[in-house]
Amino acid sequence: MIKSSYNIVGVMSGTSLDGIDLAHITFKFDNSWTFKIHNAETISYTEYWKLKLANLVNLDIETLKSLDQNYTTYLAEIINDFLRKYQLHNIDAICSHGHTALHQPENNLTYQIGNLPSLSKLTGHTVVCDFRTQDVKFNGQGAPLVPIGDRLLFSEYDYCINLGGFANISSEIGQTRIAYDICPVNIVMNRYANVLGFDYDKGGNIAKSGTIDQKLLQRLNDLDFYLEKPPKSLGLEWVESQIFPILEASKISEEHILRTFIEHIAIQIANAFTTHSKVLFTGGGTFNDFLLERIKSHKEFELIRPSTEIIEYKEALIFGLLGVLKLRGEVNCLASVTGADYDHASGVIFYP
Repeated sequence: MIKSSYNIVGVMSGTSLDGIDLAHITFKFDNSWTFKIHNAETISYTEYWKLKLANLVNLDIETLKSLDQNYTTYLAEIINDFLRKYQLHNIDAICSHGHTALHQPENNLTYQIGNLPSLSKLTGHTVVCDFRTQDVKFNGQGAPLVPIGDRLLFSEYDYCINLGGFANISSEIGQTRIAYDICPVNIVMNRYANVLGFDYDKGGNIAKSGTIDQKLLQRLNDLDFYLEKPPKSLGLEWVESQIFPILEASKISEEHILRTFIEHIAIQIANAFTTHSKVLFTGGGTFNDFLLERIKSHKEFELIRPSTEIIEYKEALIFGLLGVLKLRGEVNCLASVTGADYDHASGVIFYP
């Protein structure tokens, strides 16, 4: 049903395994979209789920389907706790990304767990989810999906960059939205911080203590992916096959790996936008002061750090908007971004 105001819960789980982001948002449309985030929080994964989710790419499809059912039940419990905590009753929809288990668009395959019809039954609310599958069927990358939200909610910036498991960028070139994954970020950084006994490298302080290995840095920057033209996207499989073997073969300490990799990230990100641009940074990596410092050392530009709420919950916010657009039957997936055959309204709607 087409309305001017929507009461939504946006749900996102990223590849860096930080946890499940939930945001209660009101979207209003009056010639353009506006939003208000009322409440938002991140529920950390238990050790059990961290271990399970880190190992998804190694599971056969039948095991994955079984795990999908368990994860969907777990996700419903998390969402129900959020609804109870903030006494949310009149929700138009829960809009959920799920958690990426497999992402191989070149093989016409993408699979996000937590997108089963039971999510709607268990929460008692309309659910809009599974936003990537249709795009891949239409010969797209199924990613990135956030750029439609960048266009509709954050158009005052020249570029929007999200620093999550991967860094991705979105911008308007002429009248066309262009977006793509730049490089891995927290999916690699967190792994080596974990080895040292930390959940993540707070502020980039561990990396700061290391030294750049120039040979390793060159090998990373020479990877073929960085020469490819958009649309292009990255997944855990690519990191497992292309990044980790190079890092492990270097035989250097975790501190030096982190220092070298942060320089790699900074170079790749700085290469992605033009000088003197106004760039909005969001995602967990935005709290890594050392990383931002290194990006600024490679390019002169205006770096915008928004409110903590937007830094942490922009993806949950935008998947909320994607769900609203799907409910309205409006385009929420741009062919110019994903390489699909045409723009479309992606996702599925489940009713309790």
